Amino acid sequence: MSDTAKLILGDKTYNLPIITGTENEKAIDITKLRTETSFITLDNGFANTGATESSITFIDGEKSILRYRGIPIEQVAEHSTFVETAYLLIYNHLPNKCELEVFSKSFTEQAMIHEDMKNFFNGYPSGGHPMSILASMVCSLSAYYPELVKPNPSKEEIDLCVVELLSKVRTICAFSYKKSIGEPFIYPRHDLRYVSNFLNMLFSSSNRYYDINPIIVDTLEVLFILHADHEQNCSTSTCRLVGSSWANLFASVSAAICALWGPLHGGANQSVIEMLQSIIADGGDLKKYINKAKDRNDPFRLMGFGHRVYKNYDPRARIIKKKAYEVFNKLGINDPLLDLAVKLEEQVLKDEYFIERKLYPNVDFYSGLIYQAIGIPTKMFPVMFAIGRLPGWIAHWVEMRENPKSRIGRPRQIYIGNNETNYTPIGNR
Repeated sequence: MSDTAKLILGDKTYNLPIITGTENEKAIDITKLRTETSFITLDNGFANTGATESSITFIDGEKSILRYRGIPIEQVAEHSTFVETAYLLIYNHLPNKCELEVFSKSFTEQAMIHEDMKNFFNGYPSGGHPMSILASMVCSLSAYYPELVKPNPSKEEIDLCVVELLSKVRTICAFSYKKSIGEPFIYPRHDLRYVSNFLNMLFSSSNRYYDINPIIVDTLEVLFILHADHEQNCSTSTCRLVGSSWANLFASVSAAICALWGPLHGGANQSVIEMLQSIIADGGDLKKYINKAKDRNDPFRLMGFGHRVYKNYDPRARIIKKKAYEVFNKLGINDPLLDLAVKLEEQVLKDEYFIERKLYPNVDFYSGLIYQAIGIPTKMFPVMFAIGRLPGWIAHWVEMRENPKSRIGRPRQIYIGNNETNYTPIGNR
């Protein structure tokens, strides 16, 4: 194949470079398109636009492939921990024993947030959504650690900022939840590891210690790992776009959290739970709701099916489904929502309507059921997603900062408003 593509505009032909990725992905480089032709491309939602070259995550939606730094997600979920996965994504290799010990220890050392930040929590109403508090508090870290928000931080300063954010986000999330239910904060413990520490802060109270169950810890590790990165999704792209102005890591991640909050992104698993609950409340007639989903004139949609990238079964959904059965069985939970979800999946996967449209279960279909079984309320679902996605956001921010070809993000548009119009004084309107 030629290493250039030809674009014909009128009587002129332009040669555009073809970029080939390591997995043989092809892209037409249009970096100089506007300067050479005065044209731009229009791609609503950026579904066909590559904003960068990245070595972090590879996805092949047609073949159900997801890899972190080249390692299949199935292997990472089975063998790795969340902390080890975070190291892999951010530093581009699996840590050795010494590196992992140092990395893990740093989380224990940096878990506390500045005591003055408690005043912010006190200022929020008790009904405030944990995601709004999380986004605000993460951005506020910029004010409390000004030495880490320099325009040109050194590698050592970035490393410290990475650890501060990864460690403190658990404390902020747990405090946000405690604030929403009117309970006193539980401080991080030095004898607990990453996930166990978070669960303890979340569920312990001043007069009752949370019984840390290794089954729940292992399950949450897997869920965090599966959410750790997913290429150029909405929130990750937001993080990179904000960071492209050289905004600091705290501000960039705060913006990503706000993007994740949307029901079409991080709030999708909550929608799955609500859908299943409404079906049960209406008598549990799956055939009725499957028919409603097929009716273009009916506003009902099957939540948790289909994906912007995957045109086959989401590889993360397979892992989560297996984990759901495992945790429900081991904990002795009999949940009618899980039974309904399994039956719904079976019927959808046999239906030609959905097969034709390649609508398979995605990562959100079973994750909410697991969170609910663990005891996490639905308003905390996107917060859990944010903790899991944090390593990916950080990895992309770091990669962008280290790439000499990075430029400030500045998309173009096609203007469709009024032509030039003279100003009308208010007395003549």
